Amino acid sequence: MKARRIKIESAADAAMASVVARQFAQQAGLEPASGAACATAVSELVTNVVKYAQSGWVTLRVLDGTPAGVEAIVEDRGPGIANLTQAMRDHVSTGGSLGLGLPGTKRLVDSFEIRSQEGVGTWVRIVKYR
Repeated sequence: MKARRIKIESAADAAMASVVARQFAQQAGLEPASGAACATAVSELVTNVVKYAQSGWVTLRVLDGTPAGVEAIVEDRGPGIANLTQAMRDHVSTGGSLGLGLPGTKRLVDSFEIRSQEGVGTWVRIVKYR
């Protein structure tokens, strides 16, 4: 199992995380479209870290089991999400965006878990399987 932990503090860090996600997807044997979906999902999550929490971490891991895939765990110690149920609905945004980030990310991956507490931060785990 190959893994990499990346500190997220800037758009450049977010871009690096997306590149590593795509590389890991290739190593895991994902089809190109699935690899792109994985990289896009990671990009969305780490961009949210930069935008809302200013810093955090992403841990990317190649899953060698059956099924093979890529796991990403994104965590921050930012302000947290006040209402997760609302945040998971399309077109709901506290940052002036289209409000498609979290629900769109969930649609791109095969497994999606999120935990958030106001004033403590947010933790998201996604998996894209082969």
